[in-house]
Amino acid sequence: MVATEDRRAAREAKLDEVHEKLADAVDRLVSGDDWAKALTFAARFRSRSFNNTLLIWIQHSMAYEAGLVSEPMPSYVAGYKQWQQLGHQVERGQPGYQILAPVTGRFASPNPSDPASWRRLNRFEKPRPGEIVRSKMIGVRPAYVWDASQTSGDALPTPPAPTLLKGEAPPGLWNGLARQIQAAGFAVVDVAHEGMIYGANGVTDYTEKTVTVRENMDPAARVKTLAHELGHVLMHGPDQDVARRHRGIGEVEAESVALMIGAAHGMDTSGYTIPYVSTWAAQVDGQEPAEIVRATGERVRAAAMKILDQLDTEMLGDGTPPGLERASTRTGAPISNRASHAPVASTDARRAALTESRTLR
Repeated sequence: MVATEDRRAAREAKLDEVHEKLADAVDRLVSGDDWAKALTFAARFRSRSFNNTLLIWIQHSMAYEAGLVSEPMPSYVAGYKQWQQLGHQVERGQPGYQILAPVTGRFASPNPSDPASWRRLNRFEKPRPGEIVRSKMIGVRPAYVWDASQTSGDALPTPPAPTLLKGEAPPGLWNGLARQIQAAGFAVVDVAHEGMIYGANGVTDYTEKTVTVRENMDPAARVKTLAHELGHVLMHGPDQDVARRHRGIGEVEAESVALMIGAAHGMDTSGYTIPYVSTWAAQVDGQEPAEIVRATGERVRAAAMKILDQLDTEMLGDGTPPGLERASTRTGAPISNRASHAPVASTDARRAALTESRTLR
């Protein structure tokens, strides 16, 4: 019994340590530049949750500052045994990056549509005849991953990556985004110049069910604007009342979705403008700014993943080493290393609502 209590206390202490690191990472997201860098990083490690992306980011930065790794940005991350499966060995003295891994339990029900009918199965317990069994996340535990630069072994294969000229749009991205807008019941409309849409780059009109983008921009700006408006379509309809009083959050979310989609395709996001996170996060009554930043980051990631999963365009990798399939924490299905088939995140992404039927970009 004492040993069990000691193990539980040790795990709780590690969880506290991870949460402190996560809070530190969130506190750094105080400006538009910091927020943009975090989302660009998340787009390249999109097989991970937003929280785990931040944890990897900040711990790798600390390792780089301490001279433990040679590159300021991670390339691929995986667990100790996963690296061994790929013929790599974590080098002596290299600290693992703490992340939060899901703890799942098995549940059984004779009537899956009735939430109250589900019961937790013990470790070796079998379901009763006629019961359906599903795994559900019941908590988190500390786990560790290492970057490729912390391992030794044969060079990893380099997947092909899109190369874009300045102002160029990724091939097929406009059409892929337009199809998703149309699937949501909106028409995509082109106009000659911004004077026809209130001086904006793009407009989403929920009443008329249209998404309008001005034509007098270069292709990259047009496709980024279309991604921004698709973010509004998916996340900010008039029936979404949660953030109706906080239009600034809606604009940050839509622009953040566009940033992640662009970054996943190798688009230069340095010119993207995102309002200061601390400004709008501090204006939500009853919640700490750090809570808003984390929740918004996960909503943005969920919406971006939903969009990316439906595209057949060429994308950058998702942070999983080539040749490794990592089990999905959501379904148990393998997560492919093919960047064009990122996992669909569960979406509580459709949160914010605007006070008008139109949103301007």
